[in-house]
Amino acid sequence: MEIRIGIAHSPRELSFETHQSPDEIEQTVSAALTSGTGHLSLKDSKGKLYLIPVVGLSYVEIGTEESRRIGFVG
Repeated sequence: MEIRIGIAHSPRELSFETHQSPDEIEQTVSAALTSGTGHLSLKDSKGKLYLIPVVGLSYVEIGTEESRRIGFVG
């Protein structure tokens, strides 16, 4: 599943693949926004950990759980 995160005052977005379900991602983002921790913590499919300050979040786009097609489609 692909996750895209927009960060305030940054022209680029953070984009990565994760094995978490859309519901897990939504719960994690909601918990980070309502709790007082101050950051969102997500892990990608390769094991990298991303810590994003909650005050800098512009949006979080949660992709669909479908595989990408590789090669020529004809």
